[in-house]
Amino acid sequence: MNKDIEKVYQDTESFRDRLATVDKQGKRIWVYPKKPSGRFYKWRTIVSWVLLAALFTMPFIKVNGEQFLLLNVLEGKFVIFGMVFTPQDLHLFALAMMTLMIFIVLFTVVFGRIFCGWVCPQTIFMEMVFRKIEYLIEGDASQQRKLNAAPWTTEKVIKKVSKHAIFYGIAVVIANLFLSYIIGSDRVLEIISEPISEHFGGFIAMLIFAGLFYGVFAFMREQVCTTICPYGRMQSVLIVPETIVVIYDFVRGEPRGKLKKSKAKAKANPATDIAQTVAAGAASPEVATAEAPIKVQGDCIDCGLCVRVCPTGIDIRNGTQLECVNCTACIDACDSIMEKVGKPKGLIRYDSLIGVEKGVRKIFTWRVAAYSAVLVALLVLQAALLITRSDVELQVFRTPGQLYQKVDDTWLANLYNWEMVNKTSEDIPNVEFRVLNFEGARIRYIGDNHERGLAKNALSKGVMFIDLPIDKVGHRKTELVIGVYANGKLIDKTTTNFLGPIK
Repeated sequence: MNKDIEKVYQDTESFRDRLATVDKQGKRIWVYPKKPSGRFYKWRTIVSWVLLAALFTMPFIKVNGEQFLLLNVLEGKFVIFGMVFTPQDLHLFALAMMTLMIFIVLFTVVFGRIFCGWVCPQTIFMEMVFRKIEYLIEGDASQQRKLNAAPWTTEKVIKKVSKHAIFYGIAVVIANLFLSYIIGSDRVLEIISEPISEHFGGFIAMLIFAGLFYGVFAFMREQVCTTICPYGRMQSVLIVPETIVVIYDFVRGEPRGKLKKSKAKAKANPATDIAQTVAAGAASPEVATAEAPIKVQGDCIDCGLCVRVCPTGIDIRNGTQLECVNCTACIDACDSIMEKVGKPKGLIRYDSLIGVEKGVRKIFTWRVAAYSAVLVALLVLQAALLITRSDVELQVFRTPGQLYQKVDDTWLANLYNWEMVNKTSEDIPNVEFRVLNFEGARIRYIGDNHERGLAKNALSKGVMFIDLPIDKVGHRKTELVIGVYANGKLIDKTTTNFLGPIK
């Protein structure tokens, strides 16, 4: 590669050595994004309100008496789409996490970080709730800068106090919503309606969560996306030249320059001008003739509006960057400028690097095919496990440290601990155990846990003896199949070992 051109490429990559929101001294640069507008922003607003409505209503939707979505880590109870999952279903969660990871990888390889700009709760709350309130109270970016630089006056105090009071109030609502997914909406409503003294622990938890959310949306803001969120780091290694991202068309836009009314005049040495134009970034300079001058300027008029509207403070013209959340604010801003100067829209658009360079969009690659095959296999396995998942799960273990006991000259006994979990939202009465593979076996219960049945979404434990005829125990260890019956119907079974004398 020509050394001069190589130097240009190196210079344009210098932006990757720093964060757009941190100066050379390591001090944070506060971002004042200009209020966006345009077709993508309108669609994002609609999508955001739909997702917010779903987020705020799901804790109060009940399916078979259970919350539609509950992730109660404290009690080990998880409800997804009305289906109850317990710690005994840990393998399903592990498989679900693997499936989710593969889906994220596949989605990112194809569409980049579009999730961050359109679906992520951090972006939705920041851009569609808190930022809108800030625009309403303090004005657009330039007005916010002036307000922050101005001395403290009555007007400034009123605006700042009002904004942060509203921010904290919304943070309290979000905290209660968050707790509704953790401990349940009924529990949260109970804590809210009853005196604080009766739920002091829950009240403190709510204040802590509210403080965290307030800090994130009032102060941390884009730092969550650029430095904390691991998904931004994943994007860097998953995006490929075929990935659809928000991208600047450097072929059409470079070399950028301010809008000029007069046409560029032809140079005396066209060959030299062509080399200079290529070094400056133009992909297809025009050969100078008497009728057609050399292309010395691309469609980008270097207005900088795409930078001013960016919520993470980057310049999209530098290329795909870790900090870009694909929010499309720069697309709307650039389209509005192109429309005003009479140029085609789409200088910044959803496209791939291959699409910009070669004009060809290729989504289904061997990489996408491989990820898709793995994802389909995991989904099929997950569906099969969910379909075959039993409503009741029984586990029987020999009591540790106990050998077999000789009841009399006819019977040998082993002591067992049993656990049963009811994963349904209904009580299961008349529960009993039976040995399925050993004729003549008998069961003696200690206590009456089994007679009370199984309460809904509950774990029941107990102790029992299993007796086998001495003359039929022919091995040191005999495998037993234990079935659990409800109203005479087999609902689950498990295996255990019966310990006998060595013969």
